[in-house]
Amino acid sequence: MKIEKSLRARAGNQCELSGAVDDLVIHQVAPFEDEALDHVILITATLKSQIDNDGTEKANDWRCLNEAIWSETEAVKVVAYRMLHRLKSEGWPADLLDMMYLDENTLAWAKQGMPDENAVVHLDSNGNVLQAGDSVVLIKDLKVKGANFTAKRGTAVRRISLVHDNAGQIEGKVEGQHIVILTEFVKKQLK
Repeated sequence: MKIEKSLRARAGNQCELSGAVDDLVIHQVAPFEDEALDHVILITATLKSQIDNDGTEKANDWRCLNEAIWSETEAVKVVAYRMLHRLKSEGWPADLLDMMYLDENTLAWAKQGMPDENAVVHLDSNGNVLQAGDSVVLIKDLKVKGANFTAKRGTAVRRISLVHDNAGQIEGKVEGQHIVILTEFVKKQLK
């Protein structure tokens, strides 16, 4: 990136989250993909890897956010806010979120791309997240009401659609019939 020199000067050649000086990389703060100095931060490769790979966070690596939430750089505060939300189950991040202040525009930026906590999430019988267009397999024989047939266990249902107001239901075609299926009776076909 062309802005690396300016970024290193702003950051004082240290991670803008932890203060570490080794193995520094540039992190582009979503949703922006431009090379503007306001949309990037300088962080360690370890922290960047944990940001990019949800579920790999090591809570103790993020204790540095105690200081980062007070940064003057909006992009740093956005990353801190997002990571504190991802780590909320640890307890201490919730306390930091309560102390943190973001102006209206920065808060809107921080919330972009974060999962909606109130969104309906459809899960199969194994707890896998179902999305529109997925293929599932029935794990139980299901008598289809209103149609005189039974959908047999092992039947593949392709290109499902989600019932948006009910996490326990999906829709799909079985034997040419468009039916509603309870998510507890399906298993997602993994690719």
